[in-house]
Amino acid sequence: MTKHHLILGLAPALALAACGGNTTTNATTGDMTGMNMEDMNMTDEANATTNMAAQVSPAQQFANDVAASDQYEIEAGKLAQEKAQSQGLKDFGALMVSEHTKSSDKLKTAGNAANPAIIPAPTLTAEQEANLAALRNAEGAAFDAAYKTQQTAAHEKALALVQGYAASGDVPELKSFAGEAQKMVQEHLTKIRSL
Repeated sequence: MTKHHLILGLAPALALAACGGNTTTNATTGDMTGMNMEDMNMTDEANATTNMAAQVSPAQQFANDVAASDQYEIEAGKLAQEKAQSQGLKDFGALMVSEHTKSSDKLKTAGNAANPAIIPAPTLTAEQEANLAALRNAEGAAFDAAYKTQQTAAHEKALALVQGYAASGDVPELKSFAGEAQKMVQEHLTKIRSL
């Protein structure tokens, strides 16, 4: 019920209440209480849905984090191929697109092999979105510096992520994927630091 309709509905009830017609006011108040209870129930249902969404298993969270990391690397790599001044960074960007596309495919395969299956959701974090926006807005040497800094930090985080899951993950297929991914991520980190 909109505020406009609520006000229009209350006006006659208040007028009757002022004249001593209290029964109508009570009925209207009862309707309002019922409406408030409905609103509260809808709020409780929305909170329950939000809480359920927030309760993601460690394996699902790992898969989502890796998928987002891969997606970020692919998007940033495409930008590097277009905008980097350094040929080394252009080549590194191409490598990121290629290898993180393969990584995403391997992650999907590992997730599908798990029981129950784990479907990675590559939703970028606010930080990843901001980093991509910064790269889109940077030009020349500023782009190269930003890309190198971002790639170093992203690969440090990714390495910690896969090392952690390889050591203590709870889904064997994803744990195996994490173990294999460590080598690739370490190679990327070593390479970006050398550029």
